[in-house]
Order: sequence, then structure tokens, then C-alpha cells
Amino acid sequence: MRKYFFVLLILSFAISSFGQVVQWRGEKRDGYFKESGLMKTWPANGPEMVLKVEKLGKGYSSPVVANQTIYVTGMIDTLDYLTAVDFQGKIKWQVPYGHSWYQSFPETRSTPTIEGDRVYVVGGMGRLVCIDANTGKERWAVDVDKDFKAEWHMWGVSETPLIVDDKVICTPGGKETSVVAFDKMTGKLIWKSESVGGQRAYASPTIYEYKNFRFILAVTATNLIALNPESGKVAWNYKYYKNELWKDQPGLIWTNTPVFKNDEIFLSMGYDYPAVMLKMDPSGTSVSEKWTNNVLDNHHHGVLVAGDYIYGSNWISNGKGKWVCLKWDTGEVQYETDWINKGALVGADDLFYVYEEKTGTVGLIKPNPVKWDVISTFKVTNGTGPHWAHPFIKDGKLYLRHGEVLMVYNIKA
Repeated sequence: MRKYFFVLLILSFAISSFGQVVQWRGEKRDGYFKESGLMKTWPANGPEMVLKVEKLGKGYSSPVVANQTIYVTGMIDTLDYLTAVDFQGKIKWQVPYGHSWYQSFPETRSTPTIEGDRVYVVGGMGRLVCIDANTGKERWAVDVDKDFKAEWHMWGVSETPLIVDDKVICTPGGKETSVVAFDKMTGKLIWKSESVGGQRAYASPTIYEYKNFRFILAVTATNLIALNPESGKVAWNYKYYKNELWKDQPGLIWTNTPVFKNDEIFLSMGYDYPAVMLKMDPSGTSVSEKWTNNVLDNHHHGVLVAGDYIYGSNWISNGKGKWVCLKWDTGEVQYETDWINKGALVGADDLFYVYEEKTGTVGLIKPNPVKWDVISTFKVTNGTGPHWAHPFIKDGKLYLRHGEVLMVYNIKA
């Protein structure tokens, strides 16, 4: 009986410590949400808005849903706040977790990562915090950017923490280290990687798995890094930054988490900087450039891989972009077309969801390598500022954030 009780105790601890991770841009950070039974077309005025919540603070981060609760970050005065909202729109609690970025575009950009009863989030000045998902009480915190001498670019911190096994990962960049791992339950440092160079970037890390390889893919403002999750040892790194292209910059304004398929990894950013497809060596110790492309320079909106094609918007200027489809294997442009403006792109149930950044047009799109195939649209009219938050989809609901306002739409068929 004692042995049986001990086994149950261990299983209970394992479930509570290693529960499902709910995070930015879906389960695998690739922009896809595991949903089914969603509408294949919307009414003329769009799907029904079933909830609107205000006074969440200013920000561009995405809402996430777990524990029958909506979690969203926002800047109130000079502090970053995490707000928990129930499904009736009532604010359960609202707590500060660090100072907001204080220079250009200070609004909150870090989306929470949730596992079980723990919420992980990074403040605009690099304070990594673990918060109790039920009460809002702070469990532990590490001033990552201060402690590890991070080097900032123009807009501070936009990173969403990554949970890997028993660790939470953060990427301060700088000369001391590039990536650090903490015990997710206590905040104790487990490892810090060597520095490969480069400032803190704006992109969030992800897990890359191929055959018997399992790496953390993280970025600084100059390099893509593949690290062993257990030790933090750098397996390989690739210098994306080419000085001859951006001579006046210390690094790239790199916001997009890499996407991958098999042994190939796709990198893209805006500002007329070339996208690149990398191919990993069979030994898992290096990568080489397979092709580059000057058309799909995705700004900060994310791309989607569907079949043999890559979809996303490109950067014409800070206020303008077109929609692009590339062939995965070759980088060949299938089309580059006008449609209102650039915007965030996610997918669910075999369709794409676009949140265009200037007018707030939301589009339901059929993946099509021949044309940009728009099925239905509606406009977000609540909130202020640019429409930069990436959509979140859960249980047949579409969650959109615009400034201090959260809107929830029923998209279940």
C-alpha cells in the first residue's frame, strides 16, 4: 500500500509539474492552433462578438487561455501588469510584474506562457517572473537582463519565455551569455550558455526536433543558436547578420521565431533584409544556406508553413506590406499581392486567420499557392493604436487584442 501511494504521489507531481504548455502562436510556436469544427465562412458582419474586456493596459502581446481563464499583459502607467479574466469578462486579479520599457514603443509585448498553475512572463526591462495562475501571487523572479548584462536594442524586451522539461528559457544576449535556463519551479539558475555575440533580439525561442536531434532554437540580434536543452551547450550557430547590408546597425531587428520542416529552418525579418532557408548537417553540428529570398521579409507578424509553401506578409515600409507565397524547397515566389496591408497570420482547422495591422481588418483565408484567397472579413473597431497583437484561438473562440481592449468571437461552426 505504501509503495502504491508513493507511485501515485510521483505521478501527481509529474502531472502538475509537466502539464500542457499554453503559449504564444500555438502549441509549437509555429502559428497553428489545434482546433476543429470551425466556421468555413463568416457572416457579412463577421462572427459574433461574445465578450469585450477593457482597461487591460496598453500592449501588443497576445491573450492566452488556460485554467478557464484569459491571461493578458499590458502597461499601466510605468509598470507591466498581468491580468486574469474569467469567461464572463470579470477581472479576477491584476498584478504588476516589472517595469515597462521606458523608451520607444514602451507598450507591453511579452505574451505569458502557462503550464499548470504557473504563469511565466518577462517584463519590458527583462525581469522574468513566475506567477501563481490562480491567485496572481508572485512565486519567484529573476532580473535576467540586469544579472546577465543584457544588451538592448531600441525597443527593450519582447520575448515570451519557453518551457523545456524542468526549465524556463530566456535569451538576454550580450557579452556574458546568450541564453539562460532556470528551474521552472524555483527560479534557480541551471545553466547559462556561452555568448555567441549580439544584442538581445525580439524573437522568442522554440524547440526544434528532427530524428534524434532536439535543440532549443534561440536568437540574438546577430545569430541563430541551436542549444542542447540539458546542458546549454551550443550545438551550432549561424550568423544571420551581414555587416555589409546594415552597416549602421549593431544587429538585426529580429522578431520572428524560426519555422522549420525536417532538417530545414526558415528565417525571415523585415526592412528589406533577405530571408534565408538553412539546412542542417546530418551530424547536427552545423547548418548551411540552401537559398535566400528578397521578397518575403516578414516584419513582426509571423509566417505559416502549409504543405510545400510558406505564407506571410512582407515589408514595403513600416506602414505597408504585401502578401507573399514562397515554395519551401526553392524559395521561388508563387505570388506577391496587395491586400489592404501587412498583418499577423495564424492557422487553425485548415484555414488562415489574418489580423491586418492598420485598419484592423480580420480575414479568413484559404491556403492557396496560386492566389491570396480571401473567404470572409470583418473589422475590429474597439481599442486604439496599431493592430499588432497576434490572434489566439481556443475552444472555438477567436481572441483579439487591440490596445487596452480584448475581444472574443465565436467562430465555432
